Amino acid sequence: MSEITYIRGDATLPPVKGVKIIAHVCNDIGGWGKGFVLAVSRRRPEPEAAYRAWHRARAGNDFGLGALQLVQVERYVWVANMIGQRGTGSGGKGVPVRYEAIDAALARLAGPAAELDASVHMPRIGCGPAGGRWSRVEPLITERLVRHGIPVTVYDHGD
Repeated sequence: MSEITYIRGDATLPPVKGVKIIAHVCNDIGGWGKGFVLAVSRRRPEPEAAYRAWHRARAGNDFGLGALQLVQVERYVWVANMIGQRGTGSGGKGVPVRYEAIDAALARLAGPAAELDASVHMPRIGCGPAGGRWSRVEPLITERLVRHGIPVTVYDHGD
């Protein structure tokens, strides 16, 4: 069985050939303004615009914890907006990360990734402003993607 590949670099610019999906975690309240989403927006405006429109129309769609939105930004590049955190701040109620929601979104990502024959690229999702622990997220990625033959690269930002 394959394993997750770890490299230093920018997850918004995967240095591989073929179809690529850049996956990241979003919150469930429509906020887009901290963490990796800023790097995504610096490269491409489409994922933020799609996320905001998805949130605005949430009464009539699947927007919510565990949901997945795939946004094509180039011929061979997609961005996966995954709703994996409740709110944006701890506010005394614990961290915003929701591991079960990340798990559900990753499960939803596996099918399209396989159909597109895509590799998946991400930072340490859920472990920035969402406050999660990588020791809890990594096994979810392994179970939902790697075990199904989907190549995954995790990027630690280089200085």
